[in-house]
Amino acid sequence: MATAVAGLKLKGHMVYKIYRALTYGLSPLIHLHLLWRRLRGLEHPIRWRERLGQPSLRRPSAGPLLWFHAVSLGEGMAAIPVINFCSQRRPDINILMTTTTVSAFEVLKDRLPANVIYQFAPLDTPAAMDAFLGYWKPNWIVIMESELWPNLIMGASRCGIGLALLNARLSAKSFRHWSRPLLFPLISLLLSQFSVISPLSSVQAIHFQLLQAPPFCINFSGDLKYAVGEYELLMKDAKHIEYLQQQLSQKQVWMAASIHRGEEEIILGVHNVLMQSHPDIVTIIVPRHPQHGKEIYEVLQKGGQNVALRSQHKELIPGTNIYLVDTLGELRHLYKLAPIAVIGGSFFPGLAGHNISEAAAAGCAVLTGHHIGHFSHMVREMQQLNPLSVMQVSGKLELEKALRELFADAKVLESRQKAAKESFHSLSTAVVSNAWNLLDIHLLRQATGWFSLSFSSLEKEISNLRHLRL
Repeated sequence: MATAVAGLKLKGHMVYKIYRALTYGLSPLIHLHLLWRRLRGLEHPIRWRERLGQPSLRRPSAGPLLWFHAVSLGEGMAAIPVINFCSQRRPDINILMTTTTVSAFEVLKDRLPANVIYQFAPLDTPAAMDAFLGYWKPNWIVIMESELWPNLIMGASRCGIGLALLNARLSAKSFRHWSRPLLFPLISLLLSQFSVISPLSSVQAIHFQLLQAPPFCINFSGDLKYAVGEYELLMKDAKHIEYLQQQLSQKQVWMAASIHRGEEEIILGVHNVLMQSHPDIVTIIVPRHPQHGKEIYEVLQKGGQNVALRSQHKELIPGTNIYLVDTLGELRHLYKLAPIAVIGGSFFPGLAGHNISEAAAAGCAVLTGHHIGHFSHMVREMQQLNPLSVMQVSGKLELEKALRELFADAKVLESRQKAAKESFHSLSTAVVSNAWNLLDIHLLRQATGWFSLSFSSLEKEISNLRHLRL
């Protein structure tokens, strides 16, 4: 058994050396791709060099540093409650937050505590990652969900930096990918570097164990996407949402959130049918990507529809029945405008759903499709607590039927709203404190990182080694 484990580890190191050599050799092409993304507006026009490991801010001269890394907006929002908790409990720790997308940057920069340093994450090339780690010298790294980059993880391991994986998950595709004979030794090696892996569900825990994650490091804390923390909107945005609430108070309202391309045809088709029996209905559409919202707006305007666009702050004049949201970072507040929320990214094969907890927290009756990927655990948990908390529909006809029933019977609507909110509160209790306790016990209290050994303790270790030799 020990021989097999040693052989697997050796193979993992060999595969990693190949990966490091490839990312080193391909670095010029990767840099050109980064510049191409910058020209297309997909990278920050000024701070794009941070992606090459070049800092734009100074590292605090004193104290340990904890680095939180999330790929994009959803993962970043899930990290914020833990960051806030850490800032309150351990003010002595400097906190660095990184993401990779501009959309995440635009929203999160105004949501993070003032003492948190925010940078774009480096590319996983040897030069960029080594420069980043060498400059920031983090003591600990908390990675959100599935950002398993080899140069990041192995670089951290070489420097003695403690690693944690929160909200850990692997999609079915990623699990198959990592299970292949060539990559299995590498993922086994990567997962062995973590002190804490907190999976989203028992199924995810099994996946990580099958990929040879050390059993002792797998601990459950709950899904951090249930930790829907409140944050302040800008004054003008808050006033506009309050005004919208007043305008919509006497209307039949429903929202379709996180809509992907093609799903708008289902939503608009249902809207047109409902208009026949509810002429005062207002459908709020929130596409996953703001540009998609602008495109839908232009199409509807050309078709003669009365439609308002959020970024233009248009009032809902009489006759307006579609409100298109083309902004980011407001969704949890916008849910308060509607008693019914349909969560998109779930109606076509290949999609993987979106977070339903924000809608449930706002007290909406929650509907979603069947193509929900790793969010299936969230739907299942809520339905186990109360079957009325989440309704799944397969397409246009079922969605139309469900909405008709909800609009026709106030008691049914109220019971689904209540079920969703109560299920959310049951599942969200203590999620953040559980995650913090895992980090505190298994990561922060451990002597890891660049500052873990004082000069005197280092002398003591050397002395002990001399005695052993004797």
